[in-house]
Amino acid sequence: MSTTSMPSFTNLDDLVRLVDDRRDIYVRWSLGPDPDLRSASSTDDLTGVRLPGLSASALGVEDWWGERPARLWIARRLYDYCHLPRLKDPLTRPWVLRGREVGRGPDNEPLVVDVEPLAWIGDDVITEAVDLVERQPGPWGTLDRHRMRQ
Repeated sequence: MSTTSMPSFTNLDDLVRLVDDRRDIYVRWSLGPDPDLRSASSTDDLTGVRLPGLSASALGVEDWWGERPARLWIARRLYDYCHLPRLKDPLTRPWVLRGREVGRGPDNEPLVVDVEPLAWIGDDVITEAVDLVERQPGPWGTLDRHRMRQ
């Protein structure tokens, strides 16, 4: 599917309905499926090692999450990497894909192959996710390592 014809999620609840109880749905923050699928692998930023799949974040709710809302789980998965457009490239965007996990990357992230792009995640969904996570008690923060060093 070309990125020009790929639909966009415009609210968090629609994304939650897609994920439901599935374990093969991921989010990837990048310039999009078109450039990603040309190489079908990611590269470790620190070492330059080529990885055997695309790095992504699993959206499927883990069993240990229990009866907590899937909406909060998915919001947190989006929140964890919402700093990437600022750090990597302003054109970095989140998109949803279906894929098969073949390993783990250096940050223990899933590496996926047989990628099927499903949809972009719109800015309104990210805003909704950030708002939901930031209303939670406790010191939550993104996985923005650069912010931690300052």
